[in-house]
Amino acid sequence: MSSAAEQEAVAGGRATGNGRTGDIGRTGDAGRTGADGHSGADGHAGEGARPSGVVTGARRAAPPPAEPVWPGAPTPLGARFRVGPDGVAGTNFALWAGGAEAVDVCLFDEAGRETRARLTELTHEIWHGFVPGVLPGRRYGFRVHGRWDPWTGARWNPAKLLLDPYARAVDGEFALPPEVYGHVRDWPEQHVADTVRDDRDSAPFVPKGVVVQDDDDWSDDRRPKTPWADSVIYELHVRGFTKLHPGIPEELRGTYAGLAHPAAIEHLVKLGVTAVELLPVHQFAHEDHLLRRGLRNHWGYNSIGYFAPHAAYAASGTAGQQVGEFKRMVRALHAAGIEVVLDVVYNHTAEASEYGPTLSLKGIDNQRYYRLAPDARRYADYTGCGNTLNVVQPHVLRLITDSLRYWVTEMGVDGFRFDLAAALARSLHDVDMLSPFLAVIAQDPVLRRVKLIAEPWDIGSGGYQVGAFPPLWAEWNDRYRDAVRDFWRHALPDVREMGYRLSGSSDLYAWGGRRPYASVNFVTAHDGFTLRDLVSYDRKHNEANGEGNRDGSDDNRSWNCGAEGESDDERIRALRRRQLRNLLTTLLLSTGVPMLVAGDELGRTQRGNNNAYCQDNEIGWLDWSLLDDPGWKALFELTSRLIALRHRHPVLRRRAFFSGLAHSADGLRDLAWFTARGTEMTEGDWYAPAATLGMYLSGRDIPGRDERGAPVLDDSFLAVLHAGEGPVDFVLPGPPWAERYEVVVDTGREDQAGAPGGTHPAGTAVTVPGRTVLLLRVAG
Repeated sequence: MSSAAEQEAVAGGRATGNGRTGDIGRTGDAGRTGADGHSGADGHAGEGARPSGVVTGARRAAPPPAEPVWPGAPTPLGARFRVGPDGVAGTNFALWAGGAEAVDVCLFDEAGRETRARLTELTHEIWHGFVPGVLPGRRYGFRVHGRWDPWTGARWNPAKLLLDPYARAVDGEFALPPEVYGHVRDWPEQHVADTVRDDRDSAPFVPKGVVVQDDDDWSDDRRPKTPWADSVIYELHVRGFTKLHPGIPEELRGTYAGLAHPAAIEHLVKLGVTAVELLPVHQFAHEDHLLRRGLRNHWGYNSIGYFAPHAAYAASGTAGQQVGEFKRMVRALHAAGIEVVLDVVYNHTAEASEYGPTLSLKGIDNQRYYRLAPDARRYADYTGCGNTLNVVQPHVLRLITDSLRYWVTEMGVDGFRFDLAAALARSLHDVDMLSPFLAVIAQDPVLRRVKLIAEPWDIGSGGYQVGAFPPLWAEWNDRYRDAVRDFWRHALPDVREMGYRLSGSSDLYAWGGRRPYASVNFVTAHDGFTLRDLVSYDRKHNEANGEGNRDGSDDNRSWNCGAEGESDDERIRALRRRQLRNLLTTLLLSTGVPMLVAGDELGRTQRGNNNAYCQDNEIGWLDWSLLDDPGWKALFELTSRLIALRHRHPVLRRRAFFSGLAHSADGLRDLAWFTARGTEMTEGDWYAPAATLGMYLSGRDIPGRDERGAPVLDDSFLAVLHAGEGPVDFVLPGPPWAERYEVVVDTGREDQAGAPGGTHPAGTAVTVPGRTVLLLRVAG
């Protein structure tokens, strides 16, 4: 904290004549760029308030040495190594900063010494220049000059070294000391602190971009190109999945190389998943409130570099080596037939609100990169993270689409899951399915060919958009999650909702040419309880997060089976394992695209924490020792067997919605629903309280043809889901549905080493124990 005299000196710069309380640091013509390229007489943007810790009137140190700079080109954006005029090797730098008054490229040697190159060329709001002699591996950043006028959203501050939005690699981690804030973070009058400019140099405290040479043509890679309907997604965290894996060398755990290791891939192949959905791997920063509590952002939903693989996940180095390591990981997964989908966070950045740090976009052109509130000092926050990217601005939209294309064409990924996608689909204010973002994606020749998954909501007004995204898009279906959780804790008033969710959610997606695989079905995700915790806790237990257990959702729809947390009661433990089998079986038999969370197939627990975003420790890491427990290994084997069953039977992964109509003379329909009496469901049955539901899937009436044009034929199945506490006698439907049935899956069995076997004549009653799924194949 500064002395009283210094605070008084800063306060003396406060503009008071305009009637605004605390109108600090406003500038007029005195803050415009002078003939020497600096803002104001002494390099400050005007003669407004001085920051805490800087004596008013003190002059800056002499500027660093200057590098020669040639005109270069305005495209591509970012730093691109190439051979320039006369065969001279160097790097072309290009930065969109249309509202800026000057831009410096700052280059750093191994000792951290800085030299600068002023970009004197301005083409279509892009500052650019070619700096000879700058080779791959060189670290760099930008300083951007302009007005300091937070009241109008202008927050230029050349004292802050800024990360290139197009940086391909980042060296170092973001810490958040006061020097990295564009304003005086610790200003005593906190309600106006964001308006007092901090002139301290942030360069020693922030990571730098790294010049990377792009020379990979991917000619040796073979993308799996798994059809949507055949996909099984496995959501995992690069660090959390590999950190404790005993088969991965210790020096590779927690890294891209660790995920590429045969021991990690072997588990994925045995399980049978077709795609990994990686929690954010874009370069991200840790929030200040976490660092102050000795915690870190584990999940990574706090992006700051949309082109750079997160450096902390690299085993090979951070001077550009992380790029090659990530590519090798993608190749290894592709070779195993596994696609790579990235969870991407383009809705906000790590710069947070007006009180957040100045790391990149805020210092480049705050007024246009972010959505500002009517009071331009503030941000429009549709994300709950302090800011929202201004996607209706063409160059911001270009940043996002350039990033997406880069990860597909140069990094080899196969698709994206968009965090809070509704925020990206907003036009001026409202969510708009004809928004620029969705329109650009729909016509882009690269992006329209990859998997696109929306988290179809944000926290703004009208932000819940499940079922509303256009064709091309799949969506996380939280209505599926809620219905399945409620059914198995016996909390649904009737079975209507469950019928829709099991059969592909046609009420949400049967429009505009969308297909059942538009529904990404999930029971758990990274955000919330693990599957084991879902059946072990009634309440969240987030005390380890240091927020007084206030964070995380209270709407968990969980049931602890009779005791809160871990229990020594074998009856409770057996019931919980049965419920896990029920939930996994329901998920993998449902029409749509199933998504599993890494470790749910092993019984992973977070000890009741349903918001483990800051738990970079055993709470957030996968415990591989669970495979040594026969009970949890049996759960893995059941999950693997269910996925294999799904892969073998097209009736379980339909490409078109059920019609419910009879297409043959015997009256057999593609989908039929049955009560425990063995009779078809009537309208009244759908509305009556019930704990039992029978679903018949006909393999004789599957729309579409195979690759040779032949009709697709399969076995037919009857799934019986019984959520009641006691047993029920279920009468097996007779002709035309079947003559007899063979049991394929019985979740009531503790031992899941093999198929249950056994046949039952149609028309007879089978006793289904309480809280059990039976899957029966039509025999003959």
